[in-house]
Amino acid sequence: MKLNLLKVTTIAAFGFALAGEAAAEEWNVSLWGKRRAFTEHVERLAELVAEKTNGEFTLNISYGGLSKNKENLDGISIGAFEMAQFCAGYHADKNPSITVLELPFLGVQDLNQEVEVSMAVYHSQAAIDDLARWNATLLMPSPLPQYNIAGKGEAPRTLEDFKGMAVRATGGVGRAMAALGAVPTSVTATEVRQALDSGVVTAVAFAPHAHMAYGTIEGADWWTTNLNPGTVNCPVVVNTDALNALSDANREALLGSVDEALAYYVDNYNTKTMAAWGPALDERGIERITYTDEELAAFREAVAGPAAAAWIEENTARGLPAQELYDLVISTINQD
Repeated sequence: MKLNLLKVTTIAAFGFALAGEAAAEEWNVSLWGKRRAFTEHVERLAELVAEKTNGEFTLNISYGGLSKNKENLDGISIGAFEMAQFCAGYHADKNPSITVLELPFLGVQDLNQEVEVSMAVYHSQAAIDDLARWNATLLMPSPLPQYNIAGKGEAPRTLEDFKGMAVRATGGVGRAMAALGAVPTSVTATEVRQALDSGVVTAVAFAPHAHMAYGTIEGADWWTTNLNPGTVNCPVVVNTDALNALSDANREALLGSVDEALAYYVDNYNTKTMAAWGPALDERGIERITYTDEELAAFREAVAGPAAAAWIEENTARGLPAQELYDLVISTINQD
């Protein structure tokens, strides 16, 4: 009788262990490069989710081990992993709705406003339907400040000096540089230092954190302080099927942590990253190039309107409510 009781107790304990294992959930998250300011909201999200679920739901973050950055949306679509980050300009044809956020000179003032504008677009039906084609749900943006240019050789002291210059620039920033007569070149972030060192490009358009993370300032001679041609939009998305399969508690832990993760990201970028940027330039003797208000006004006038009109025409032809999306962006910016 005692033996039988022991067997029952052992079997029950084994059953509880299996049940515990079944309840635990792990998602794979595909990022690239290395941990940096650009990924801090994902790192913080992972911490929050684990804390709120007592470790029963975890995000396993991989930097380049699951996919190439330009293939992350494809990986999400087939369920190769549950969460990923990508940039809209990597494959504009796959996510045309959110490329409105990469138009040059939109007038976004800071990272908090960048979050607000991005989320307004992400929650629009057009963007939801657009990403649904890839079985993807937009979770949160990776807000970035305005891009500026770091380069080698003779500094472009006037905007005319950009003519013929090969500049690593994507999306709306690339279109803005083309308007100056530069030659925008698409090089992945992880390959950009090599491209700069080998002369494939002369200059690189990045936000400050990326110039530091990818080493472009190590080989740069100059930096534009106020060109501000635009920025890129890089969402974090989740596989829709995986999101729907989560328990209510785990889904709430994930979605309910987004705002706090974004707030952490913005604070980290505004304090740590920007505080380190000026000294990093000074330590390397990088010359700061600042353009006149008149030059910048002419640049904006030549680029902003035509770029927006071309984007609206192109994406209306795709079947998107392009004018509505553009108006949503502008109205969200202006309401502040």
